[in-house]
Amino acid sequence: MTVIGPRRGGGSPSSTEERTIKVWDPIVRIFHWTVVTACTLNLFILEEGKYWHRVTGYVVAAAIIVRVLWGFVGTRHARFSDFMPTPARVMKQIRGIMTRNESRYIGHNPLASIMMMVLIGLLAATALTGWMTTLDAFWGEKWLEELHGTIANSIMVLVFIHAGAAIVESWRHRENLVWSMVTGRKKA
Repeated sequence: MTVIGPRRGGGSPSSTEERTIKVWDPIVRIFHWTVVTACTLNLFILEEGKYWHRVTGYVVAAAIIVRVLWGFVGTRHARFSDFMPTPARVMKQIRGIMTRNESRYIGHNPLASIMMMVLIGLLAATALTGWMTTLDAFWGEKWLEELHGTIANSIMVLVFIHAGAAIVESWRHRENLVWSMVTGRKKA
């Protein structure tokens, strides 16, 4: 976990002079935007349980498998070992936020790491429960359909929190985190 140190005001170079470094590799970015697109399609556009809804769920399941594998063998900031949150790291970040003196992280910060792990877990659970609804053993089981929907709605709530946090962090650290997930680059 690369920590830059507490944020400080003033004296920074202009955005045209600012140096950037490569942080998010193509696999991380493709995973992120695949999940964003798939969740948007399945939650708001595609009809529940129909062919394209299921295909989109299978795409997410495949993306999760790739991302988890990449978390062990991928580039530095893609590896779980780079951003695994510990209680001490999480508390340090929370104290830093409360005192408005939090450290800036090149990769995922501890709270973002927790969010990422929870979202991947919920995405996997959604894919699994969605697949289970297609099996003869669970065909028409309302409890499973309700569980699938509840998990999907939980993802939607967490995604709004995640997006809001990215916007707040972008403002606080004067860096467009959404754009960095497009370009793969962040301020050095």
